[in-house]
Amino acid sequence: MNEPPKNGAVGAPFPIDDAALKATGQLRYVDDLKLPNMLYGKILFSSVPHARIQLLDTSAAEAMEGVRAVVSYKNTPAVYYNSSGETLDIFKTERVFDEIVRYIGDRVAAVAADTPEIAAEAVRAIRVEYEPLPANFDPEAGMAEDAYPIHTHGDLLKGNLMEIVKQSCGDAETAIASAPHVFEETFTVPPIHHGAIEPHGAVAFYDAGGKLTVWASSQDSFAVRINLSRIFSLPMSRVRVSVPAMGGAFGGKVDMITEPVAAALSIQSGRPVKLIYTRREDIVSSRTRHAMKIKLRMGFDSDGTILGEDMTVFCNAGAYASGTSNIVWAMCGKFFKVHRCKNIRFTGYPVITNTPVGGPMRGFGSPQTFFAQQRLMQRAATALGLDFYRMQVQNLTAPDGVDYRFDLPHGNAHPLDCLKRASELIGYEQCLAEQRASANERYRIGVGLAVGAHGNGMFGIRTDITAMVLKMNDDGSCVLFSGSHEMGNASITMQKQMVSEVLGLPMDMISAVSADTELTPYQLGDYSSRGAFVSGRAAMEVSLDMRKKLASLAAEQLGASADSLVFSGGRAASPDGTGVSIGEIVQFARHKKFTELISEHTTASPAAVISYGAHIVKVRVDTVTGSVELLDYAAVHDVGRAINPLSVRGQIEGAIQMGAGYALSEGVFLDSSGKVKNASLKTYRMFRAPEMPKRLMIDLVEEIEPAGPYGAKSIGECSVVPAAAAIANAVSNAIGRNCNDLPVTPERILEKLR
Repeated sequence: MNEPPKNGAVGAPFPIDDAALKATGQLRYVDDLKLPNMLYGKILFSSVPHARIQLLDTSAAEAMEGVRAVVSYKNTPAVYYNSSGETLDIFKTERVFDEIVRYIGDRVAAVAADTPEIAAEAVRAIRVEYEPLPANFDPEAGMAEDAYPIHTHGDLLKGNLMEIVKQSCGDAETAIASAPHVFEETFTVPPIHHGAIEPHGAVAFYDAGGKLTVWASSQDSFAVRINLSRIFSLPMSRVRVSVPAMGGAFGGKVDMITEPVAAALSIQSGRPVKLIYTRREDIVSSRTRHAMKIKLRMGFDSDGTILGEDMTVFCNAGAYASGTSNIVWAMCGKFFKVHRCKNIRFTGYPVITNTPVGGPMRGFGSPQTFFAQQRLMQRAATALGLDFYRMQVQNLTAPDGVDYRFDLPHGNAHPLDCLKRASELIGYEQCLAEQRASANERYRIGVGLAVGAHGNGMFGIRTDITAMVLKMNDDGSCVLFSGSHEMGNASITMQKQMVSEVLGLPMDMISAVSADTELTPYQLGDYSSRGAFVSGRAAMEVSLDMRKKLASLAAEQLGASADSLVFSGGRAASPDGTGVSIGEIVQFARHKKFTELISEHTTASPAAVISYGAHIVKVRVDTVTGSVELLDYAAVHDVGRAINPLSVRGQIEGAIQMGAGYALSEGVFLDSSGKVKNASLKTYRMFRAPEMPKRLMIDLVEEIEPAGPYGAKSIGECSVVPAAAAIANAVSNAIGRNCNDLPVTPERILEKLR
């Protein structure tokens, strides 16, 4: 349905629903939950990178007053699972606890006690002796034939190599070999902490009736229910997962982290158990964006036309599989989505190591893909004496562009329009003039640009469905039951806008119940940029179904054709001006037709379309200190129709801050033993608000996407994709050196200048 919106809800700027609750402190998160007789959980984490537990003595902890349960591999199910909802049924490498620990920060045992202090003391009383096993922290080394296997289960291809991801179109090898100009570089990116304001946590209660209820900070509650059902051999009717509120996710809460431990403690104790990670535990023992080494070769004609591209990726999965395989496949897919080049090859190697676990993070591999691709293109443009902007124009896909692997359209693709608008906003030519003028100064100006892409949903990859229920109330208001998780991105607000637009109801007459496996219908999960494109469509379609029912009843009341009725302002009006309120329609249905007005609709993703964005940034680099200052930043994104422009722009602003941290300061760094060196917010250098660009310009290209609800595409992940590449390109141009390793810290800049 791409008809122009008529009721003013779609395309209007609405604040997020829970803004007032957040501002007043009334919103309740997992850590705010207090149940009668609740216990507090604490985990003992491994202090060694790889070992077999030779001795695990929990007797002292069990004997402590106030300790109610101690769990470990000795008394929890030995069921293998994959913690990522995106890969539930493949690469099952994890157990709640295992007799082998595989990284510093792995789970050894856990305690439930009357107070957090007693739980922490009890954990310290547990005695562990380890039999060391060979440890490896490098994916390439882990692929070797003689590498020690970290897992002997999980259906890995061989040794520590999960699988080989290969895709191609045309003949990249021949095209590159015969190209007049060939460029090749190696790029590295570090693991990244998600930095959500709320760390991972769960409250679990296994009650006397044999039902397990888990309140969790999760963006994939239905997958968590499936995993808990399998681990503890419970039918899904006896497992409930509910998300009260979430303080950010960014992909980090796709995986099941604290939930099975809290559940095991509750089953053991028979009491509710709260388990909340500290920030230090969250940085080390939850999930990170994947560290990667990327080797890229590209062949160019003398005018800058790309003749061939060949990318090889070594992806560090960390100690467990999680969604690593899917992330490498996603990287592969996006590599084929931006250029008109017909000769492309991608090879990816996801490898298990003894490091913290990699998992889904905003962009799902795309920031890594486009960092390498856009950096190498910038290097080629410089070497060939070409303007990078014009090289982009020469190669970027157009609205009729296709993925040459399958001749599959990208959707209504507008990266060229994004690039042009970003150039206008920032004054690209003037910025280049400043760059040239400062070339020999202490403070040097650098201009960088990058284009990126991301998908919309899981079409063609998984069964990508979302179901919703809409129930009318007596006064004409309604309740939307949605399996979506509100992560701070106004997804539930957007769904209510769809209902408002279709039914012509004011927003304050629409409420929502969300993310509860017992109350809301199934949805695949809030990842892969499914928000607007799939879940937004589901909200629109269930509303259309309800409007059809309302129209039929109103037509009977008004003596008019159902198709002729217009819904607006909470009323259904006929062409002759007569009308009836929606509340009156509900009363008519209930008291005259003995019918309750409830609609249910299941929506499947209709297509694989791509969102695009172009970022251009001007930086100032101090060649004495190596510091980088973001001066001007223009970000323009191809979003189809913006359902909620306020939310869309807010997501882009946040993504720029996240991307700037990825580019300049952030990384989870290990010492030689595999221990995280910067496991606190003081030492983990997140990008701060005062460091944001002095002038931040954001705009949208709103060209209707025919497959999207009201023409919309998603923005949440694509917004971060070009950022690191654009900033790294700007710094490279400022100092005249290639910045191919993230983060581009002052120390690295000074080293290059020396």
